Amino acid sequence: MKKIASVLIFLFVTFIAFSESVPNGYGGVELGMTFEQVKKALRDNLDFGYRGERDVSLLPGENRILIETDTSTFAGFSYLDRCWFQFYNEKLYIITININREKMDHFSIFDSLCKKYGTPQSVSPEKSVWQSETVTMSLERPLTLKYVDQKVFDELQNKSKVSPSGTEQTREMFLKGL
Repeated sequence: MKKIASVLIFLFVTFIAFSESVPNGYGGVELGMTFEQVKKALRDNLDFGYRGERDVSLLPGENRILIETDTSTFAGFSYLDRCWFQFYNEKLYIITININREKMDHFSIFDSLCKKYGTPQSVSPEKSVWQSETVTMSLERPLTLKYVDQKVFDELQNKSKVSPSGTEQTREMFLKGL
């Protein structure tokens, strides 16, 4: 029995040791790149269907830019569909890639990611999530792959928090007193 347990532990440790760490991007586009670096990477990789400046928008809020690409017109050969690249302070912090469901299926991508990066940290009917110290990668249904710079995302979440109103605070105090 001890031999079997030792072998299983060895196999598990070996699997973990040979699993790659969670990537911080796809197709030459990586989290943390500047706006100009991302535009160049998108021009260099035709799979994204980047058309230039007309794909760039400003988002509400300070220092927020979005690049949206669509492969339907310029890259019909691609496995990608529509992609979004969100920036904060000129740095890429979210990559969202919709994958063409006519050419690829959810299970094939999930299986490939598990083989390459190991078992996801969480799995639900909506999404599977792999995490490193700095990056969260998720495969979401129906077929979206998302990379998030967790530090920047958490910073933006904390900035957007609104303090509870007086009514909410007294309600909470009442409930705690029960």
